Amino acid sequence: MIALNVNGEDRSVDVPDDMPLLWVLRDVIGLTGTKFGCGIAQCGACTVQLDGQPVRSCVLPVASVGSRHVTTVEAIGTTQSGKKVQQAWLDLEVIQCGYCQSGQIMSASALLERNPDPSDSDIDAAMSGNICRCGTYARIRAAIKQAAKA
Repeated sequence: MIALNVNGEDRSVDVPDDMPLLWVLRDVIGLTGTKFGCGIAQCGACTVQLDGQPVRSCVLPVASVGSRHVTTVEAIGTTQSGKKVQQAWLDLEVIQCGYCQSGQIMSASALLERNPDPSDSDIDAAMSGNICRCGTYARIRAAIKQAAKA
């Protein structure tokens, strides 16, 4: 059994140590907001936060999580930055197909937690690991700036 804290709730899962956190979240716990994209940590669709830092859950073995707190898109709205980011995403209609957006939101909210007034280069650096196949990058940047001002 592996003990995890996911979205503020202690959980025990009976899975292999090397099972990626993504599959534990989706298939074992039932939190399907985190998406599978590439499986090699390149696209960012699987981004969750570990103690507030964005990580790619598709390549993170569940046993390596330890006592760190996992936050998924299902709970990001309970944080101040997450709530602002989600509202800005809605206000500016960032979402097109939506597949990558949970990862985008997780990276953006982590950025605003550590840097409440990011420059364009800060945003570019923080979001560089998140690919949007629909090309909503301009709306993503505008939403992050709006969330920072909120």
